[in-house]
Amino acid sequence: MFGYIQVNCKTLSEEEKQRFRACYCGLCHALHDRFGNAGRLTLSNDMTFLALLLSSLYEPDETCYDEKCVLHPIKKHHAVISSATEYAADMNIILAYFKCLDDVQDEGRLRGRAGESILRQAYQKVQSRYPGRCAAVQYCLEKIAALEKENSQDIDALANLSGQMLSETFAWKDDVFNRHLRGVGMALGRFIYLMDAYEDYEEDMKHGRYNPLKTLHEQPDYEACMQDILTMQMGKCVKELDYLPLEKDAQLLRNILYSGVWGKYALIQRKRKETN
Repeated sequence: MFGYIQVNCKTLSEEEKQRFRACYCGLCHALHDRFGNAGRLTLSNDMTFLALLLSSLYEPDETCYDEKCVLHPIKKHHAVISSATEYAADMNIILAYFKCLDDVQDEGRLRGRAGESILRQAYQKVQSRYPGRCAAVQYCLEKIAALEKENSQDIDALANLSGQMLSETFAWKDDVFNRHLRGVGMALGRFIYLMDAYEDYEEDMKHGRYNPLKTLHEQPDYEACMQDILTMQMGKCVKELDYLPLEKDAQLLRNILYSGVWGKYALIQRKRKETN
């Protein structure tokens, strides 16, 4: 799930770069404050994006400060924390915990077992705050696991479940913005699932593992088809974002969706050209 949300630094102003970094550091501090060092290990750009989005939409009061930390022991760094950051930290724990469980089921990876053990207490705290969200995420992942076990090639069904899972974490409040926040999460979740399958395809085939793109890969226009599918999902994501009345950090958020998320795709393309 994690790893596909990035910023395109080449098109950001210095102020925007610092803003993203401050929100990233703020999320790190929120994870540490709420869950200890175990929480900090789950830090991701994905939930930094969520914190930025919710902060831009709801404009909660922010606490800004400069301090050193374990990761930056010499030079002080700027950090920003708000109620949106704290919510994103909780959602980060849910997704990270279930990612560890997924790794356990995927050939019983040691890293997954260790991660699940480390994050179990943190997850239980979040579960007590958001039992409905935890149950929804668990349901989606169990359905995905069942389809994958059946060697399903129903890409839409699998991607929709991934989208549904992420949309649950994006819906912070039950209000007028809920629908479009869910829409952003839905499209982004679909995009991430498909990107993950696209990136892992060659390794999955090499090791005899499941991949939902196996049937599609047999088509002669596979690469063009995948680009069209991914572009369509990101187009839906941007469309939902545009329904929201965003001002602060709007350009930064659009940078991520317009070009940042394509960074990994470009890297995959480059590596495959070098290999071939």
